[in-house]
Amino acid sequence: MTAHTDTTDRAERRDLTAFIAGLPKAELHVHHVGSASPRIVAELAARHPESKVPADAEALADYFTFRDFAHFIDVYLSVVDLIKDEEDVRLLTYEVARDMAAQNIRYAELTVTPFSSTRRGIAPQAFMEAIEDARAAAAREFGLSLRWCFDIPGEAGLEAAEETVRLACEHRPEGLVSFGLGGPEIGVPRPQFKPHFDRAIAEGLHSVPHAGETTGPATVWDALTVLRAERIGHGTSSAQDPALLAHLAEHRIPLEVCPTSNVATRAVPDLEHHPLRSMVDAGVLVTINSDDPPMFGTDLCTEYAIAARLLELDAAGVADLARNAVTASFMEPDEAVRLNAEIDAHLAAHDG
Repeated sequence: MTAHTDTTDRAERRDLTAFIAGLPKAELHVHHVGSASPRIVAELAARHPESKVPADAEALADYFTFRDFAHFIDVYLSVVDLIKDEEDVRLLTYEVARDMAAQNIRYAELTVTPFSSTRRGIAPQAFMEAIEDARAAAAREFGLSLRWCFDIPGEAGLEAAEETVRLACEHRPEGLVSFGLGGPEIGVPRPQFKPHFDRAIAEGLHSVPHAGETTGPATVWDALTVLRAERIGHGTSSAQDPALLAHLAEHRIPLEVCPTSNVATRAVPDLEHHPLRSMVDAGVLVTINSDDPPMFGTDLCTEYAIAARLLELDAAGVADLARNAVTASFMEPDEAVRLNAEIDAHLAAHDG
């Protein structure tokens, strides 16, 4: 590579990075507690000094270095323990919204695990009021439209599933649009949660379980056939099954892909071995997401840049990824029209 070519490539990368930063975006797979910035985690840890979580933003970088997926879950739950009352819930939600808005995220479906808070003594109604108050403030102050996905923490079993679907149906907040299943997959088979998903779906919620992140394609099939998934969280191992990829493509069932997360939790060995390309080549509707961004040292803009590199995309291709998220979302049709128009305008300004 000549010096001139190298300089040109760097300039193009800088240009694309700037384009991504200004691109209006939607995010569909991002966790509530997992989005707490080091500043907020440190503040919560200082307020609750009995916690083992460091009350120093720099020390959190080491704390958030994961050995494997099980270790990630342990660390994640230690941060969950910092959310002790409704004021903590409201603060966390509002600050997460602020960080999203700074990336030009216009719409986000935030995965919330209410069981983790109610089991720690926060009253259900107080929890709902806290997140809804933050949602209203995010729309008013940041121009960010937040919606909720209530998810079952799989590691907590059927008790958590019962409570989560009860909270979703009996204490349903205005912003709730979907019902999910997170946590570890190994040893947590999807079919046992069928009654809970059936009830949520009957109440008009969309089915969006995690599947195929740290287990094989069979888990994704279970999510589709038993839990009636409309989108799949991660779905990383889908690439191992051509018939599954063909099914996802034919039925336009989106995958919520989180590249850096998959490396951090050892779901894939490194980015160069990520199956994103094979998913796209198979015609699957792929969305790009950040999962637990501060814990993985990333954000949505970084994930878009990674996807652009892996898929060799220019600005128009990146804009297509942003439109995928709009298509796969559960936003209202008029909101989708507005956000797509913003994406088109941003691309036109870049090309003009």
